Amino acid sequence: MADITAETDRLILRTIEESDAEEQMRVLNTPSVMARLGGVKELHEIEAKHAKSMALYAREGFSFLFMIEKATGEMVGHCGIKRVDNPLAPNQGDHEVGWLVREDRWRLGLAEEAMRAVLDWAFTRVGAPHVVALTSGANVGSWKLMEKLGMVRRENLDFSDPAFPPEDNPTIQYSLTHEQWENTR
Repeated sequence: MADITAETDRLILRTIEESDAEEQMRVLNTPSVMARLGGVKELHEIEAKHAKSMALYAREGFSFLFMIEKATGEMVGHCGIKRVDNPLAPNQGDHEVGWLVREDRWRLGLAEEAMRAVLDWAFTRVGAPHVVALTSGANVGSWKLMEKLGMVRRENLDFSDPAFPPEDNPTIQYSLTHEQWENTR
């Protein structure tokens, strides 16, 4: 049974279950949604990410979550906290926040709403001293939301990842400390 980690006005943020992979594949794993995230994934890749997320939640009490729209009960995205695990990143192990929203719900403010709840979770219940978010310079919507959330660009944490196409390199990072978050609430 999934745990509800947070609720917002329009969303329930709940833990991932093994049975979620096919639904994620259907509604979130589209060329548009995955364009800046390494492209569409195979079902086995989604299942492996789910297993990793569930293990992280069991071990550390945080992970990525599904965004369920209260009005419809539909999966509309995912968001949450994990550890920076890219071996090329200079800050492996930091608390990393992230999100994605299905295409038919873009520009409705759902990512911002969810991420404000995730940041609250990160800084109050998880106890993260700071969080980072990773994207590419080409993902303008992503880094603009990072700035809207009060995050600060950290060029010293940028890195190149050959797994991504040239237009998505380098990977850029933004960060937010607990103190900065307190000042923006």
